[in-house]
Amino acid sequence: MTSGFGLVVRFHLRDAEAATAFDALVEETLKGIQAHEPGTLAYVVHTVEDEPNTRLFYELYADREAFEQHEQQPHTRHFLAERQKYVTDFDVTFVQSQGAAGAWK
Repeated sequence: MTSGFGLVVRFHLRDAEAATAFDALVEETLKGIQAHEPGTLAYVVHTVEDEPNTRLFYELYADREAFEQHEQQPHTRHFLAERQKYVTDFDVTFVQSQGAAGAWK
């Protein structure tokens, strides 16, 4: 089992226009994560049923150090700076793996 470090983030977006722009920013960020972050085990972005202006992120890293490296990447720093244009608020919950099935065991 992976002893990964993770987080769940719930973003509330201003409106439909902000959601579209936010989604484009996320797509750009995902490319950087995929290309430059071997310690990022999963970075999954979800829409939320019946909440069109909400996005839910699930992020799993090999360890806390991999998360810290993620936070320092240029694509992540760009995302963190730009998201403020689209987000009304967000909530972050840090999690520690306790058990897993499938790809993360």
